[in-house]
Amino acid sequence: MKRKMASLMVCAAMTAALLAGCGSSGEPASSNADNQDAAGADDAAGGDDAAGGDDAAGGDDAAGGGESGEKITIGFAQVGHESDWRTASTKSCQDVFSAENGYDLQFVDCDNDSAAQIEAIRGFIQQAVDYIIVDPIVSKGWDTVLTECEDAGIPVIVIDRTIDDSDKYVSWVGSNFKTEGLAAGEWLKAYAEAKGISEINALVIEGSTGASATLGRTEGFQEIAEANGWKIVDSQSGDFTEAGGQEVMESYIKSYEGQFNVVICQNDNEAFGAMTAMKNAGIEYGVGKDVILVSFDACTAGLEKVMSGDINADFECNPLAAPDVEKVIKQLQAGETPEKEVYMTEHWYVNEDILSSITVNGEEQELTVVTQEIVDAQY
Repeated sequence: MKRKMASLMVCAAMTAALLAGCGSSGEPASSNADNQDAAGADDAAGGDDAAGGDDAAGGDDAAGGGESGEKITIGFAQVGHESDWRTASTKSCQDVFSAENGYDLQFVDCDNDSAAQIEAIRGFIQQAVDYIIVDPIVSKGWDTVLTECEDAGIPVIVIDRTIDDSDKYVSWVGSNFKTEGLAAGEWLKAYAEAKGISEINALVIEGSTGASATLGRTEGFQEIAEANGWKIVDSQSGDFTEAGGQEVMESYIKSYEGQFNVVICQNDNEAFGAMTAMKNAGIEYGVGKDVILVSFDACTAGLEKVMSGDINADFECNPLAAPDVEKVIKQLQAGETPEKEVYMTEHWYVNEDILSSITVNGEEQELTVVTQEIVDAQY
């Protein structure tokens, strides 16, 4: 492969620096580490391809092992460890790109520091890795470092969040965030009609500022809100964390008590925080209660809250990108050209069976009522 003996000492030095600077860890912290155990069943987490079967997870056909049996080296610059979703995303890469599967994975947890993430990628360039995987913390500011990767001959694969100011990467693997926002809006519209709710006054707890997931979900939901004359009372960032969700919700309760009947949280951890704030304030939320609670991600703990009726609906963002990333690497190894965009399979989860489907972008899409079997199978 690309690495030369002369670069090994540089590799060791840079790896040590990166670990110190970005908080690298093979087992990043999680608010619910037990949720890592289930990698996602076929139906609940995206079918065989997303769940990582023999072909996808480094079996006999795996890309692992380059010329003369040398391992393929991969640098992975992860956003951080702010949520259960992020933990599952990291574990997916660690499981697929393992030494047993023929890979040498250099993992850096960048702790939501975009400058540290850029430096992590420059460190991977100096290590002369074979491929770089990055989940970009923000969507802009990438062209310079991606040009450096291109000049070094290192293909870059982007997962989850998107890059808006450069196309110097091989493939992006992830979710259509605007579609997720549209789906949440279309579900709320149909649900309100079925329940006889004539007025929607919504509070939104957004994700991290500048993240493509935040931008897409916000744009999609706002499009439906504007088309139906709903009032978005306020919209602020909870930074995709439970603490952030609780803090924003507590502020909302002080400012808008009695003025809202819907809370939209852009990931499950924010929803958990919002639930704590509403419970402490004596506000009843969830199925059959005063406030409709909508979330995104659909992690195991999130689906448990859907099944219990605390969350009315949860819109999945599949974190198990690594098997599809490996397919891209195998195509590159074979001299083929992979697709520029690879979309993950996702599902929309609800508590009640009053609606069987919704129409999103002119397409009928199924709603899945959460059962214990679905919870047990989720990531």
